[in-house]
Amino acid sequence: MTRCPEECRKQWRPKQEKPGLQKQKEEETKEEAGKKREEKVEKEKKRKQKRERMIEVKRIAEKWEIWNEEEEAAKSEAEAIKLVPERFHRWIKVFSKK
Repeated sequence: MTRCPEECRKQWRPKQEKPGLQKQKEEETKEEAGKKREEKVEKEKKRKQKRERMIEVKRIAEKWEIWNEEEEAAKSEAEAIKLVPERFHRWIKVFSKK
């Protein structure tokens, strides 16, 4: 037998490499996909930073609101002390604005 049978040829067929231009195009598309992923990650980081800043601003605003409420409560108690006779000072919280 000088030739391989048909089954043998199918098994041992050498791998053909892709032409240079096709390889180059595939590499370019891979690079572009990598760049897009990096851009997406950067955008996500920026969004996270914005969210964190907004959360921090909200926390500060809440602290100021709480502080203002406490200050108003203290003022109302001080005013109540001035207005209410001393014998009722035990129940001063009842006379405050709250």
